[in-house]
Amino acid sequence: MSTVATSPAHRPASDVSTGVGLVGLVTLVGCILIARAWPTIGPIVGIGADRGPLSGPSAALLTMVLTGLAMAIWSVVVDKVHRRPSTGIDWSNKRPLEETIDISVAKLAGLWATWAVIGFVYFLGRWYWDGQYVFAMEVIGAAIVPMFILSVPYVVMLDRVMVNPRDHSWHFGALLIGREACDMAEVKKHWRAWAIKGFFSAFMISILPFGFAHVVEANLGEAVRDPVAFGLVMFEFLFVIDVQIGTVGYLLTMRPLDAHIRSGNPFLAGWLAALLCYPPFVYGFMGAGGAIQYEYNTAGWGHWFAGHTALLWVWACGLIVLTAVYAWATVAFGIRFSNLTYRGVLTHGPYRFTRHPAYISKNAFWWLSVLPFLVTSNSLVDAVRNTVFLGLVSAIYYWRAKTEEAHLLGEDAKYREYHAWMSEHGLITAALTRLFRRLNPTRRVAE
Repeated sequence: MSTVATSPAHRPASDVSTGVGLVGLVTLVGCILIARAWPTIGPIVGIGADRGPLSGPSAALLTMVLTGLAMAIWSVVVDKVHRRPSTGIDWSNKRPLEETIDISVAKLAGLWATWAVIGFVYFLGRWYWDGQYVFAMEVIGAAIVPMFILSVPYVVMLDRVMVNPRDHSWHFGALLIGREACDMAEVKKHWRAWAIKGFFSAFMISILPFGFAHVVEANLGEAVRDPVAFGLVMFEFLFVIDVQIGTVGYLLTMRPLDAHIRSGNPFLAGWLAALLCYPPFVYGFMGAGGAIQYEYNTAGWGHWFAGHTALLWVWACGLIVLTAVYAWATVAFGIRFSNLTYRGVLTHGPYRFTRHPAYISKNAFWWLSVLPFLVTSNSLVDAVRNTVFLGLVSAIYYWRAKTEEAHLLGEDAKYREYHAWMSEHGLITAALTRLFRRLNPTRRVAE
């Protein structure tokens, strides 16, 4: 049976509100402005009066925490996400502790064993102890003891109100303890979810400090006089929005916030396509000297358009818009952003126009900023190679998009409705669908 639904009359409602993302954005921008203005604020409040802007790693981390806290509060107080049936929680039916304590013990055993394995992988991976990852290891190392301690009351309390407390973590714990029969399919779901969280959380935390420092320390007075410098500052600012809110999404996978991971992508192709785009795998594939390095003897838009001030400003603004769409796509997730996961269905924000706004804007940005077909070596071979290799990178993102769609189509009827609606009504998706159907008339019959 086909998993593609008939196009509904209206776009399905999003599982995430617009408000939660906006609250996170406002909080983040407020923290950045305070950090930039600290030389003025510090003497007034009597804290750090002799220091400059708050651009250090601790300030970046605190900003992420405050942003996440604001989004979590909005989600509970305004959106009341903790009351949704999709949480799997019935707050009005609290069971006695003696009924659930054995379940909680098994779940904690599975959870702690999972963290131990992830920690061992961190220990083995040399890249986790070099460069940007050192900061992530320091943060995670400092969080280990509080995580273990707080997990006890969290799990015990939650199991008493969960409709079905025997979730993925319980099945893995039951496998370890051997008290009850477990479902290996649920164990696999448990490990897919935690592999995603372990891999991407470390990466996201590792990149928090650098962009944040650049934005807080940026000289805006100089940047506004130079379109290239202005573009670079704005790119950095928008990427900071993406990284800060994206990191919140990986860390707040909590059931009471309705932000838990329902399932990780079960397709090997999806994992391969995603992991190729992140360290350490990306270095040997797309990075300098990588198999499909696409920036060989390139100079970028600022070089090729130098001396044409009007064109530089137009190009800078276009690239800023593309980066803004990319950041908007992350903000729209609220506290649910993460790769390779199903955590509900988004249909608002830029997802009204295309199913993959982040991938489209990111790839368009690369093509227009790198200009791979223009090379400083005047070599046709370099130009062709760069163009073909960036085309392969775009193909990988198309591959990622299709595997993500396959995952969500199999999980949620609402996503099937959204997928069908976008094919007929989405500003970008509908146009592409019509084009593909003209190129391949048999596709409609196949669907």
